[in-house]
Amino acid sequence: MRWLWTPAWIARHVAMVVLVVSFLGLGWWQISRATAGNSISWGYAVEWPVFAGFVVYVWWREVRLARRSAEAAAEPPADTAEPSPDAAEASTSGSRPGVRRPVRVSRVPATAPPADDADLAAYNDYLSWLNANPGARPGDYPG
Repeated sequence: MRWLWTPAWIARHVAMVVLVVSFLGLGWWQISRATAGNSISWGYAVEWPVFAGFVVYVWWREVRLARRSAEAAAEPPADTAEPSPDAAEASTSGSRPGVRRPVRVSRVPATAPPADDADLAAYNDYLSWLNANPGARPGDYPG
């Protein structure tokens, strides 16, 4: 728990407290305005405490993430010897696999279009002409 008292974490704690107190104060201010007759302030009176709750959620998530990182850094390194098949199965049965491997996708070569398709050949000529003449309009095509 000592890592929660570094200067960076102290700044995070202070920022969280300041934001939560400010957001709850703004919510209370909106309640006072709403009771005075401003009906749109009822929505803001609900909105500001939701913002405060979000700040607490993000702060708590960051604390948990830092705690997990500190625990992972404190663990001794794993043996370099090959694990038994039971150990390998146990390590991959969790939510994250121990080793990530790339996915292999077989590629099928594209086949050439049939030569007797005149419409496709004319369209390909049109596209190549447009590519060769980038400033031209489709009506300028000579074919």
